[in-house]
Amino acid sequence: MSTITTTDNTQLYFKDWGKGQPVVFSHGWPLSADAWDDQMVYLATHGYRCIAPDRRGHGRSSQPWNGNEMNTYADDLALIVKTLDLKDVIHIGHSTGGGEVARYIGRHGTQRVAKAVLIGAVTPLMLQTPANPGGLPIEKFDEIRAAVLADRSQFFRDLSEPFYGANRPETKVSQGLRDSFWMQGMQAGFKSVIDCIKAFSETDFTDDLKRFDVPTLILHGGDDQIVPIEASAILTSKLVKGSVLKVYPGAPHGLCATQKDEINKDLLTFFKQ
Repeated sequence: MSTITTTDNTQLYFKDWGKGQPVVFSHGWPLSADAWDDQMVYLATHGYRCIAPDRRGHGRSSQPWNGNEMNTYADDLALIVKTLDLKDVIHIGHSTGGGEVARYIGRHGTQRVAKAVLIGAVTPLMLQTPANPGGLPIEKFDEIRAAVLADRSQFFRDLSEPFYGANRPETKVSQGLRDSFWMQGMQAGFKSVIDCIKAFSETDFTDDLKRFDVPTLILHGGDDQIVPIEASAILTSKLVKGSVLKVYPGAPHGLCATQKDEINKDLLTFFKQ
């Protein structure tokens, strides 16, 4: 397998497909690089080098006890970019991965970054606070933690329903897609899964977003039941100067799968601008 080893001896697995301008993908919780296969095959076929790591504690990467938080996630991403000597990179992050991309730019700048895409991202802050009244109360995330600790396998099976909007009338979400979500979730380390809940819900990316100085595309499902659009993409688009926001009416959180053809075409169009 293709791996890079960090300073704390964590092995990071990554896929590296195609040739051309590099596109680096950051996946959501509790998934792996496999969540990007539809985009990677499409974009690699159209002349891009597509690189997708499994975040530490997820997929085929090591399952360290420590470092399951946004600063380390961002530093791991920077290590991959530096080790592979990637330049003029297009970064794409979904959900938790959107936060990872934001923190990467906040900590490491845009010297190697050409463009950024945030899809269903957890930015700027999911948690409800006095300064962020539109966020979700901490009790919601405590419920997620409790459910994961009680029976994470069943929790992931249940979560796949709202994730892809399978609980909406007239939706067509295959059992295979839901099974893939469960399988990827079960590959992740138990401790890593628990820690990442805090990372994606309590990290404030406001200052990171203000440091964006590259063309940025923000994509979000209008019916996202996991990361509600009003407290995420709408606010993010106001913080990232010059960004473009596109909302997919009725689309769920897992729109990279359910709306993959439209997403792929929109990404390619943005890349070529």
